Amino acid sequence: MASSAVEGEDGAEMPPGKAMTMGQHAVDKGAQMLQSFSPIKEMSQHACTFAIYSHDMSRQIETHHFITRINQDFLQCAVYDSDQSHARLVGVEYIISDKLYEGLPVDEQKLWHSHAYEIKSGLWVNPRIPEMLGRSELENLAKTYGKFWCTWQTDRGDKLPIGLPSLMMSPQAVNPGIVKPELVEKRDNKYNISTNSLKESRLEIAEPEWINPQADYWKQHAKGFIVDVQQTEMKKREGIQFP
Repeated sequence: MASSAVEGEDGAEMPPGKAMTMGQHAVDKGAQMLQSFSPIKEMSQHACTFAIYSHDMSRQIETHHFITRINQDFLQCAVYDSDQSHARLVGVEYIISDKLYEGLPVDEQKLWHSHAYEIKSGLWVNPRIPEMLGRSELENLAKTYGKFWCTWQTDRGDKLPIGLPSLMMSPQAVNPGIVKPELVEKRDNKYNISTNSLKESRLEIAEPEWINPQADYWKQHAKGFIVDVQQTEMKKREGIQFP
């Protein structure tokens, strides 16, 4: 029988399971010394922001994005619920330039959100990095679009990543996209920052000349998206027989 869940260093409840043995620690340490972990080592940024469930915008979460820049037009992010060592991996976000976004099919564009408001409002922050040091990256990000799938709904108390992926939206200046003040206050206190001060300092960051209306689809149509599962016949390979 698995042991009950325990709390991590940030107070978050950890998944149920037995504590790691000394033998397992030794195996892990040995693997760390012998294996390359090249994709993880390419992560170059940590951003903290907020995300909203597309199918239920009353649910909002703080998110921590550990970002790898593949090239000037494409970034990929492992998304966690904190920046602590036992943080839970809750999803993945892909970020693309406006140029790449405009080349997507219209139905695909509906799944993406814009980042301009998130950046300009001070909600997107790079913890412990001086604002001016990251200014050029913020200017680039203001013109990007993201697609974020949440795979572990920890905010509803799920102890394991159960259920289907949920599409997430970015904060916006209109309801129901306005981030709850208590979430922002909690984040600001944790990092000793002021979102309002960051907003004022970012006034001169250029707005995109045009934000495609297919992005942030809910703003125009008051509709979100939800994933469903359908049973289907398996494709059969030659020589493979099913009952």
